[in-house]
Amino acid sequence: MQDGDASIEAELRASRTRLLLNADAERRAIESVLHDGIQQELVAIAVKLQLARRLAHSEPTAAQSLLDEIEQEVRDALDGVRAVSDAIYPSVLAARGLAEAVRGAAAASGLAVRIEANELARYPPEVEGAVFFCCREALKVAAAIGARPILGVWEADQALHLEVAVGGESSDLAESDLTELRDRVEALGGRLTIGPGPEGGTRLYAAIPVATNPCR
Repeated sequence: MQDGDASIEAELRASRTRLLLNADAERRAIESVLHDGIQQELVAIAVKLQLARRLAHSEPTAAQSLLDEIEQEVRDALDGVRAVSDAIYPSVLAARGLAEAVRGAAAASGLAVRIEANELARYPPEVEGAVFFCCREALKVAAAIGARPILGVWEADQALHLEVAVGGESSDLAESDLTELRDRVEALGGRLTIGPGPEGGTRLYAAIPVATNPCR
C-alpha cells in the first residue's frame, strides 16, 4: 500500500470513529434531557393530577386552578419533546423538504438572512440532514457574531451544493470547529471547505453527490 493510500485509509478510520463517538454523545445527551427533564416534568404532572382529583369535590376552585397549571405544564412538556425531536431530525425537514427547513432555521436564528434556494427535489434523509445541519451550524456562528449571511442551496452536476457566505472582517466562522460537519458530509462522499469569500468575509461550501433521479 502506498503512503498516500495509507494516509487516506487512516483518515477514513478516524472520521468513522469520530462519527460513532459523536452519535454516542448525542444519544447520551438526548437520554439526559428525557430522563432529567421531560420525565421529571411528567412525574410532577401525574402527582398534581392526583391532587386535583382529591380536590375536585371538596375544593373545586382550587382543583380548577391546579388543572390550569397542569394544562400549561403539559404544553411545556410537549414543547420539550418537539425540541428533542427537532434536534434529532426536524419534522419540517422530513415533511416539507430542505428548502422549507432551511428557511425555518433562518427565521429561528433571528438573523436577516438572504436565502437563495430554488425549488429543490426531495433527497435521501441523510443527504437532506447533512445539508440542513451544516446550514444551522453556520447560522449559529453568524448569529453569535451578528453577521448577515447569504445562504444558497442548489442542485447541479449530480450534486447538492450549499454555500454560506458571511461578510465582514470576523473570522469566527473560519475558526469554528467544523470537524463534525465535515465528517458528516464526507461520509456521504461529499466535501466541505471553508475559506475567504469572493468579496471578503468567509465562505463555507459543501457539495454532496446525489442520484440522477432524486427522491420525490
